[in-house]
Amino acid sequence: MTSRYVAVVGPAEATGREREDARRVGELLARRGAVVVCGGLGGVMGAASEGARAQGGTTVGLLPGRDRRAGDPSLTVAIATGLGELRNGLVVAAADAVVAVGGSWGTLSEVALALRTGKPVVVVGGWDVRGPGPGETFLRAASAEEAVDAVEAALAESSPEG
Repeated sequence: MTSRYVAVVGPAEATGREREDARRVGELLARRGAVVVCGGLGGVMGAASEGARAQGGTTVGLLPGRDRRAGDPSLTVAIATGLGELRNGLVVAAADAVVAVGGSWGTLSEVALALRTGKPVVVVGGWDVRGPGPGETFLRAASAEEAVDAVEAALAESSPEG
């Protein structure tokens, strides 16, 4: 999965379990060489960044406001977009795949945008959404390990070499 960008999305006001799962997803992605992209704040976003950084990984946060200092301290790169919730589209656009941990309205928008643009989406907990078309359904994972394995398989399948 080297050189792949994977967005980890989920609520800023996450439960302990969601933060734990997100941290593990971040760790596993970093171990496999992926860059972790997120919305740059706390909760699921911060936990995924912490996990990735703990493994020496790179994390990119696309912040809703105009102040880079508002980003989670574990971010490698903090980009202040000034776009508010519209930055969710940038998070998805910057990624090759999306892992959603838990659910909130912002998370739902990111899942929908990723599905709409044909990007692989894996969900741990949270929303259960089915699109009208055959390619508009996400994969559900029971654990962080299963989620990262599913992302890796989906990216390998969609790559020119895979």
